[in-house]
Amino acid sequence: MTDCLFCKMVSGDIKADVVYENDQVLVFRDINPQAPVHVLAIPKQHVSTINDLTAADTDMIGQLYLAAKEVATQLGVAEDGYRTVMNCNAMAGQTVFHIHLHILGGRSMHWPPG
Repeated sequence: MTDCLFCKMVSGDIKADVVYENDQVLVFRDINPQAPVHVLAIPKQHVSTINDLTAADTDMIGQLYLAAKEVATQLGVAEDGYRTVMNCNAMAGQTVFHIHLHILGGRSMHWPPG
């Protein structure tokens, strides 16, 4: 998508503070962190919301979570614990309509989240 912020990061048109990348996933630091560690894992393929996923996207979603595990280890929060969150649509807090997995750690997480 030509007007998608995250697609522009994948293409390199917009610079991101990348912490991890593979063929399917890009992980970068959130510009408005809500925890000492707050990164976003995005698929390189554009999908607007969770509601747009199909069975064909199963591997892609799995790759997001495998990247989260790798990044949590790399950033030193895997052992103490971290949270993963994916919002769907505006009422849930989604502001960029390209699915993304928030990975948060480095502090105690409270429940319910908000």
